[in-house]
Amino acid sequence: MPTIVSQGRSGVSGIPLPPVPNVLVLGGTTEASALAEALAARGLSATLSYAGRVERPRAQPVPVRIGGFGGVTGLQRHLRENRVTHLVDATHPFAATMSAHALAAARNGGVPHLRLTRPAWRAQAGDRWRHVADIEAAVAALAGPPRRVMLALGRMHVGAFAAQPQHHYLLRFVDRADLAPVLPHHDLVVDRGPFTAAADLDLLREHAIDIVVCKNAGGSGAQAKLVAARELGLPVLMIDRPADPGGKAVHRVDEVMDWLDHGAHRGV
Repeated sequence: MPTIVSQGRSGVSGIPLPPVPNVLVLGGTTEASALAEALAARGLSATLSYAGRVERPRAQPVPVRIGGFGGVTGLQRHLRENRVTHLVDATHPFAATMSAHALAAARNGGVPHLRLTRPAWRAQAGDRWRHVADIEAAVAALAGPPRRVMLALGRMHVGAFAAQPQHHYLLRFVDRADLAPVLPHHDLVVDRGPFTAAADLDLLREHAIDIVVCKNAGGSGAQAKLVAARELGLPVLMIDRPADPGGKAVHRVDEVMDWLDHGAHRGV
């Protein structure tokens, strides 16, 4: 990947102006893609970084890198060597380790840092949510007689539910897995969101789902299953978000662009 170099500028009075932004976006979310489009439309130098869990990520209007950095030290080195002027963490709300590393590397390297994150979902009238703290608690909550369970979690955590093999699971992945899921009874749907409430309503009915298990990812792209579950009166095991990693956070792309224009140079 070519190294993008940002150079300082001098005003008419000789006072240095803020450097031309060279933005590193930690992505993998719909919001990260939307930010990449906004940065490209503005003509700003930017790179979008994926962790590498999706085999065929969407085409992007900015350069893309795939893979980890090697912890805080590796990310800090990347920021320095590529002369990154701004770091935007637009990772999934459950990517707690990456968010913590991003904040630490930015602070250590003196690089302005901002999180672009989705507001968490909140239960509405008619929802039957049971909150659990993590994947292990969700697995434990499924103890009991066989049911038909939609695991709306992606493929990373599916293996944990082999501890409750009595259920028939519905899985929905962005990519088809190289290895078959370890669950003895399951159906696999390969599809990429955003999804509609009408389509998810049909999906839950078709598979006669009794309960939905999901993370509180927030946003609109994955909310359809919750609307469908509400319509059918189904219970939802809602896995709560990890602790907030800290740092300044916003919820909209235009807020990031405003930060790049003004707030970051004020040390926000």
